[in-house]
Amino acid sequence: MSEPRQRRAAITGIGVIAPNGTSTETFWKATQEGVSVLDRVTREGCEHLPLRVAGEVREFEPSAAVEERFLVQTDRFTHFAMAAADLALEDAGLGQADTDAAPFSVGVVTAAGSGGGEFGQRELQQLWGKGSRFVGPYQSIAWFYAASTGQISIRRGFKGPCSVVAADEAGGLDALAHAARAVRRGTDVIVAGSTEAPLAPYSMVCQLGYEELSTVEDPARAYRPFTDGACGFVPAEGGAMVVVEEESSARERDARVRALLAGHAATFTGASRWDRSREGLAQAIRGALDEAGCAPEEIDVVFADALGVPEADRAEALAIADALGSHGKRVPVTAPKTGTGRGYCAAPVLDAAAAVLTMEHGLIPPTPNVFDVCHDLDVVTVRARAAEVRTALVLSRGLMGSNSALVLRHGAADAS
Repeated sequence: MSEPRQRRAAITGIGVIAPNGTSTETFWKATQEGVSVLDRVTREGCEHLPLRVAGEVREFEPSAAVEERFLVQTDRFTHFAMAAADLALEDAGLGQADTDAAPFSVGVVTAAGSGGGEFGQRELQQLWGKGSRFVGPYQSIAWFYAASTGQISIRRGFKGPCSVVAADEAGGLDALAHAARAVRRGTDVIVAGSTEAPLAPYSMVCQLGYEELSTVEDPARAYRPFTDGACGFVPAEGGAMVVVEEESSARERDARVRALLAGHAATFTGASRWDRSREGLAQAIRGALDEAGCAPEEIDVVFADALGVPEADRAEALAIADALGSHGKRVPVTAPKTGTGRGYCAAPVLDAAAAVLTMEHGLIPPTPNVFDVCHDLDVVTVRARAAEVRTALVLSRGLMGSNSALVLRHGAADAS
């Protein structure tokens, strides 16, 4: 008698709200074309700050995506999350009636680094300028990094396992892994991902303490990892949410299995210790490959963390070589985020979405604004590269020392 097949976690829906597109289709079109949307910061109150360039989401109207009663309770980062979750559920073919039928089988997991800075700043200004009676009751929850998980689950009536991952920027990948493990343990559906909105004045001032932050004024030169001109990263807002569900159940309802969450691992090496991140990231890659049952030479593309700090870039290049051996020098490496900005926890989730689309379209997107690579890596530059991609490796590191690696398999892989 054969043993029952192990439950596997599949991505069946993707929702994107990003600086280069507020749908999966527009995001992919800009990403595959290598379009850079980095530009001067336009937010009111930020004119005098030394941070000049960022990735802003400019084509997003919250009131068109979220009901008024939720808008007044939530910050911009949660508006992004609710809108992206709706898009992901629609893409997965899961309507309200589907989830209402079994609410305890659907959960939510998100990651966030900046929280609701814009909402918090506004309410604190009210407190300072007018007094405590002018501070709204939602100040107690809207700024909190767990707000998106809570509001998505409340708005959609999801009563399954809900959580938030606090693991630095790498938490975006960890949230996807957390969702995959929940599905393997028995939960039917998890809505997972990350969105950020770190471009309000208060939030931007907080970021100025990061030595890795780029203050270059030219958008074409502000974020150029793996080059001699690397001068740090530029921040971004937006993000992505995905629907993760049990593979066989998804196929039974004729849902499109877009990718399999095959393996993940995480390590910690200390804040801004980029010399140590080489060992930590390599260990995370090995762990992810091991969980996926994947040999190094099976990796068809690497979506790099690409911090843009010379020491960190060197550590990442060496970590890829350490973990993938000689294959690490041949495998195509890309970092589409150089065209949109590094959206903290949201950045690796957008990379994961791009990796799924890469596998579906057989096209590895380029790394915008990067031309003169100075590391022993095959970085895809200038234009997209056609390739058969069955397995993708997504990498992420946090400024506080977290390292994470995720292996994705093509949705058509081993469907039997």
